[in-house]
Amino acid sequence: MKHWIQAARLRTLPLSLSGIIVGSFLAASKGMFRWDICALALLTTVGFQVLSNFANDYGDGVKGTDNENRVGPQRALQSGAISPQQMLKGIYITILITLLIAIGLIYVSFGSENFVLSIVFFVLGLASIGAAIKYTMGKKAYGYSGFGDVFVFLFFGLLGVVGCEFLFIQKVDVLSFLPAISIGLFSVAVLNLNNMRDRASDILANKNTLAVKLGVQKAKIYHYFLIFGGMLTVITYTVLNTGSYQEFLFLVAFIPLAKHIKVVMHNNEAVLDPELKKVALSTFLFAILFGIGLL
Repeated sequence: MKHWIQAARLRTLPLSLSGIIVGSFLAASKGMFRWDICALALLTTVGFQVLSNFANDYGDGVKGTDNENRVGPQRALQSGAISPQQMLKGIYITILITLLIAIGLIYVSFGSENFVLSIVFFVLGLASIGAAIKYTMGKKAYGYSGFGDVFVFLFFGLLGVVGCEFLFIQKVDVLSFLPAISIGLFSVAVLNLNNMRDRASDILANKNTLAVKLGVQKAKIYHYFLIFGGMLTVITYTVLNTGSYQEFLFLVAFIPLAKHIKVVMHNNEAVLDPELKKVALSTFLFAILFGIGLL
């Protein structure tokens, strides 16, 4: 059980939950919040994230990407604690459990009278499962071609926030795309940090992440764009929404992000591992403070 918990990489959950938190707070600010939808949305997202972590462990493990050259924490397949066959079984079980929770979420949100919306979100659920699996698994894993950033932005940001809010209010608020973009950019920043940290070992394993393609200096510039872009879009949302000073409470979460930028600017890839947690937890804090400011 200890090895499975380690393979689930629970430290990644706050980041994945941030989009659901923001989407739920957006719905609450419109008087449309429901605890049952929120709880099931959070559980579904946890399922997707754990599935993604299992699949990444398996994909990088069988391809030999996770080896002695890797800078980050040792993975389950890499250490031999879990065999490839066991991990595959864990992936199948996680898919089944997550899919059942997602179906429950869809039914609670739309009931039996909104069949079309139920089908749309069921397809989105299947797409999320496919994206989680295909990041590193298979011959055409998109994480090995530099497209991981795009999928993280779409699923963690736009779908996570706007899709979650839609479950509550059953319509799209165009203005909500701005905080969704912020969550998406901060999430991509965590991935970019991970890829910058692993750049040397990824080159040896032919894993062509965007950090590998850009090189050290351009990857850092890209990182600054992600952080500052995320800050700018949510500030724009707040000004356009009401401009009330209470809504700017989330600026507190930008203090550790500003310090983080300084660390990235003045250090090499070898010391970036602790920064992953800093950006992930800052994003989670941002989601909470953003919501409190809205209410």
